Amino acid sequence: MKVLPYILLVVLAVICPNYVRAAIKTQTVEYKDGNTVLEGYLAYDDALKGKLPAVLIVHEWTGVGSYVKNRAEQLATLGYVAFAIDIYGKGIRPADTTEAAKQAAIYRADRQLMRRRALAGLEQVKKYPFVDPGKIAAIGYCFGGGVVLEMARSGADLKGVVSFHGNLDTPNPADANNIKAKVLVCHGADDPYVSQEQVTAFWTQMRNTKVDWQLIIFANAVHGFTNPDNGSDPSKGAAYNKLADMRSWLAMKDFFKEIF
Repeated sequence: MKVLPYILLVVLAVICPNYVRAAIKTQTVEYKDGNTVLEGYLAYDDALKGKLPAVLIVHEWTGVGSYVKNRAEQLATLGYVAFAIDIYGKGIRPADTTEAAKQAAIYRADRQLMRRRALAGLEQVKKYPFVDPGKIAAIGYCFGGGVVLEMARSGADLKGVVSFHGNLDTPNPADANNIKAKVLVCHGADDPYVSQEQVTAFWTQMRNTKVDWQLIIFANAVHGFTNPDNGSDPSKGAAYNKLADMRSWLAMKDFFKEIF
């Protein structure tokens, strides 16, 4: 390797990151669950050839927004086709926590609807010719973490699922026997919204199956520990924790290397 071009590339990466990421393509995608129009966000590296592994991303209770779109772009830089799927429907983007809670409650009360919306996203990403349909995983944040676990419990054809500070409860514990995917759960030790009873019940469900599962608990982390927008005050119940964010992302990357 010539030293000068390499140094120039490093300098460009620092002062002009968009130069290095020029091959990352993004687009808003409309697709449907029955008659309901959904609006997802696709990101992939256009320079990569052949069929690629894909990762679905399920949003927090505020819907598809900048946070999951940024995560999609991060995953694209790792060589995955990333598709942030839409559970709520086009145009439904809660503006505050009150509205977010109402929207999330609709799907938490109807797990079949939740699963159907998630599986619509899975079917959409399989349509892309550059996706390897045998190598698809799903990750989710908060509300989305619970969604990807429900996808797994539905028996969805996924290689793996990763929940970041997600809900662990389910009205149908026996559905854990349907899980085909490997499971990674990244949980904050001090999360006030996911009780120890939920954690214990999830642990019991997994132990009663033949599922390949992992549960990583991060010290001093509360709910929403991967999102800087949550601020730094853990007394509010949801707060960013830089160390837990970094460690959970590394755990996810190792998990993907294994399953793909």
